[in-house]
Amino acid sequence: MSNYQVLARKYRPQTFREVLGQDAIVTTLKNAIKNKRLAHAYLFCGSRGTGKTTLARVFAKALNCLSPLEDGEPCNACSSCKEISSGHSLDVLEIDGASHRGIDDIRQINETVGYASSSGKYKIYIIDEVHMLTKEAFNALLKTLEEPPLKVIFFFATTEPHKVLPTILSRCQRFNLNRIPHEKITEKLSRIAKEMNVDVESEALHLLAKRADGGLRDAESLFDQIIAFHEGPITARIVSDVLGVMPKEVLFDLDHAGKEGRLSMAFEIAHQIFSQGKDFIHFVESLTDHFRTIILIKLSGLNAPFLTLSEEDKIHYGTSAKLYTQEQCITILDFLIEAQNQIRFQPSGRIALECILLRIMRTHQRLPVEFLVRRLSELEQLVNAPSLASSAASLPPPQSQQPLNQRTMPSLSFQPKPFAPPATSSISIDPTPSQEDLGIRNKPKEKVNTLSPPPQPLPLPPATPAPAADMFSINQAPSPQPPSTQGLPLNKQSRYDTLLQFTAIELEGTVQKKQTNAP
Repeated sequence: MSNYQVLARKYRPQTFREVLGQDAIVTTLKNAIKNKRLAHAYLFCGSRGTGKTTLARVFAKALNCLSPLEDGEPCNACSSCKEISSGHSLDVLEIDGASHRGIDDIRQINETVGYASSSGKYKIYIIDEVHMLTKEAFNALLKTLEEPPLKVIFFFATTEPHKVLPTILSRCQRFNLNRIPHEKITEKLSRIAKEMNVDVESEALHLLAKRADGGLRDAESLFDQIIAFHEGPITARIVSDVLGVMPKEVLFDLDHAGKEGRLSMAFEIAHQIFSQGKDFIHFVESLTDHFRTIILIKLSGLNAPFLTLSEEDKIHYGTSAKLYTQEQCITILDFLIEAQNQIRFQPSGRIALECILLRIMRTHQRLPVEFLVRRLSELEQLVNAPSLASSAASLPPPQSQQPLNQRTMPSLSFQPKPFAPPATSSISIDPTPSQEDLGIRNKPKEKVNTLSPPPQPLPLPPATPAPAADMFSINQAPSPQPPSTQGLPLNKQSRYDTLLQFTAIELEGTVQKKQTNAP
């Protein structure tokens, strides 16, 4: 049988200084040992792979070490430290809360807790996954936990502290472990690679650290898997193939294809994902993280402290960030978050992914609603200005300003038509242009009465006779155009109508979406 030990166990921290990303907690525990201010119960909670059980073991070694160092570190050379490291110590008992979760198991602890330690200073109980204990088991542990015998300490570890009873939490000193930073995981993996003489690219280590999501144990397990899969230098392409994710170059190609209008790239990417057996749900998550990084760069720049990118990625993301606007990135992120919740229930994942990619690429040609509203306001001002000027120009000048030789009565055989003043335009509540907005009015049919003679025009007052030239201009003048389109060329009129219809569709979709998402 092989004596090979996995990387997560081989490189497990054995001292406080080897624990990554938990400086505040380490300082608190070392000061408690130094000042002899030890509590009788400690609760370590946090996500997976952050060092909960490791901290409990190192703390137990420091408490029972026969020759501790000055700074509170265990020596790892005495018999007590070696027994705890190997898991054979009689004074440090590790209990799995998932398999020993009943009241009988806790009753057994209560019966043996009074026994003195065999060789160490303290008798320590480490209960992992303590949230798995039943309510009865918690209640059975309350009295012992509140007033344990002298030299007895309880260490609890859990990933779900909200499931622990408040009566238990109130009797413990609680420590919330942070996720390990991306840079520290990369440094640890690089140090492991050097010790094992493994040639690995920095981009591959960044990809592993990002996939680990703040868990050092996950990163070490993935690195162990890749070393067993590939012999020779490890590149980012190899890591992508092992993890089943698409390379980042595909995301950058999607950005440029959308800007250039090459919508066929959406079908090529979807075909590549499904032909290679990639997880399309994880690809959508990668898309979401991709556009989140782009909007972070647009808001905070490439040197933001919370961006974990390699130098090569900074160059690519800097180029992609110039292809999008802030409003465009927010729209895409909103859509991708909804797609993550709905894509699992789609009958065809491939078609759903193609639609997602097409919609992302078409955002480059989509006009925002705010821009349309502003342009419509400008067009309305442009349309109303010439219509008012033309209406004022069509009115005849006053009689007092006309020469006397032109003040003549028209011929009786000439019958002037009644002058119709220009109708004022008003946009209806519905943004879709109506017939009245476009100037189309249905004239009512006049009933023809053959028995009665045609109506004679009323004679004009003799004091202010209208000149023949003016009456002729009134009869020959064309009917005034509606103010919504008067004074504009035909191409501008059609563009104005198209913008009105497009804005109506956009506003209607926005209102329906808000009504659907309303609680």
